[in-house]
Amino acid sequence: MRHSHLLPVALVVLSPFAPALGQVRPGPADAKAFAEKVNVDLKKLWVKQQTAEWIKNTYITDDTERNAAWANEDVMAYLSSAIKESVKFKGLQLDADTARMLYLLRVASALPAPSDEKKRAELAGIAAKLEGMYGKGKWCGGDYTPGKDPEQDKKRCKDLLQLSEILSKSTKYEELLDAWAGWHTISREMRPLYQRLVDLTNEGAREIAFAHTGELWRSGYDMSPADFEKETDRLWAQVKPLYDELHCYVRAQLSKKYGADKVPPEGPIPAHLLGNMWAQEWSFTYPMMEPHKGQASLDVTAALKRKRYDSKKLVRLGESFFTSLGLDPLPQSFWERSMFTKPQDREVVCHASAWDVQFNDDLRIKMCIKIDEEDLTTVHHELGHDYYFHYYFKLPVLYQQGANDGFHEAIGDALTLSITPEYLAKVGLFEKAPAPNEKLLINQQMKDALDKIAFLPFGRLIDQWRWDVFSGKAGPDRYNAHWWELRTKYQGIASPIGRTEQDFDPGAKYHIPANVPYMRYFLARILQFQMHRALCKAAGHSGPLHACSIYGNKEAGAKLRAMLELGASKPWPLALEALTGQREMDATALTEYFEPLQKWLKEQNKGRKCGW
Repeated sequence: MRHSHLLPVALVVLSPFAPALGQVRPGPADAKAFAEKVNVDLKKLWVKQQTAEWIKNTYITDDTERNAAWANEDVMAYLSSAIKESVKFKGLQLDADTARMLYLLRVASALPAPSDEKKRAELAGIAAKLEGMYGKGKWCGGDYTPGKDPEQDKKRCKDLLQLSEILSKSTKYEELLDAWAGWHTISREMRPLYQRLVDLTNEGAREIAFAHTGELWRSGYDMSPADFEKETDRLWAQVKPLYDELHCYVRAQLSKKYGADKVPPEGPIPAHLLGNMWAQEWSFTYPMMEPHKGQASLDVTAALKRKRYDSKKLVRLGESFFTSLGLDPLPQSFWERSMFTKPQDREVVCHASAWDVQFNDDLRIKMCIKIDEEDLTTVHHELGHDYYFHYYFKLPVLYQQGANDGFHEAIGDALTLSITPEYLAKVGLFEKAPAPNEKLLINQQMKDALDKIAFLPFGRLIDQWRWDVFSGKAGPDRYNAHWWELRTKYQGIASPIGRTEQDFDPGAKYHIPANVPYMRYFLARILQFQMHRALCKAAGHSGPLHACSIYGNKEAGAKLRAMLELGASKPWPLALEALTGQREMDATALTEYFEPLQKWLKEQNKGRKCGW
């Protein structure tokens, strides 16, 4: 799930900061004035950019794409110039705020642009075009060319939502394969554009003293790029044993279902059989994986429909979670400006996202809400972003972001861990929560693990692929091959059909064409449990971590608010300490949460050869 402006797309042409001729070397006061000016200027530019992006996302046309490209180009130009100017303050003894703002400025652009005006315009146009290609992507069947007959197009062509529905509901091998292969055709034409994007953005990164864009991305974590990569490896090592057990069990069940010829009992799992277009979350396979059949788990989707929830009522339910913690209600403008459902009359980007378009509490979400359990969780998650925006919007705009980019995702995710059966009963979806029992617990943990644990290696590898592409380790002649090497290495997943370099499978995942860094999602899956454990402690919870809901607890809400209000004004270890008492990211809360399931999986996997 992406939210707006966490790492803004970074460019007017003449430097607005150029010193007068003969000016002496700048001092700390000049740096402070520079930082203040950048905050004012960036806010104006980012508001223009976010407005254009909102319109483009909710009304995709050539005109709105072009308009967004122009706005992005202006931001790119400004950031490119400002970052270069900031170098002259290096080595000065600066006050803590000025030093932090200059650091955040230097790493602010996920898409660093060259100073050459034509190249900058080209990069902005490519970025808008790639995201538009994804948003408009459809599969019409191999023997049909769209565009000849609108009525036939409607019948024959399927978008991502429709193809994803097939993957989530069907258990017919060939039907799943057709939907998966069909969607992966939409990205082939992106390949030359993406290759050019890599060249241009690397040029921009070099101009601001980074070796390449991947190094820039890894520099935004209050540590060196090399140390950050080691940190992600350390966190992955903490959670890999749990993932390996889950993979082993799921593969055995799929092999039983589809046959050992289609799912080898000791090899990688074919990517189209896991209920999700990218095999990033496996929750739709739960009926096949259910540990204890016949245990009546809560059917949240049925309950939502029984209680006649619509999209707005679902969002009201999400808001009530936050207000129960003592946090503010959402502003009225949120309800007037958000997009809750897919319009029938135009193309939109349905990918769920949260926004503060004007950086002044102009909160919104953009979703094509379905009334089901998945979107109940997504709504809580997206509102987590909006509440983060809400509590730091009065800070200077360079501080209006998460302590690191994983924090923004982790907040919403941490709060969804409180969507327990007890919570669902308290808000009236069920008359009462079921009495706890071991079988029901294992079933629920399996359902959660198919989402949260299955995601971990996918979250880790997306940016590894891009780091390798940006650095040149994976050249254009190996884009697709390297993608599948990493997917097999980390996930134990393989393509179900032959792939070549004519394909561009990374582009079939939104965050690649949209140029949204992805490591934040991996970090968030770790941090959410660490934050949840701390919030539960603040709430006075005793008992197992998986049973805790902080719903209605003002002490937990106060602890959360204290961290939200910091934004990015302090290095992330200090923000983490404000909430958890720890300065290091730590996956032990995650393994503690899933301890019952891990023990059960080890029993089930006895005698199986795990790994791939």
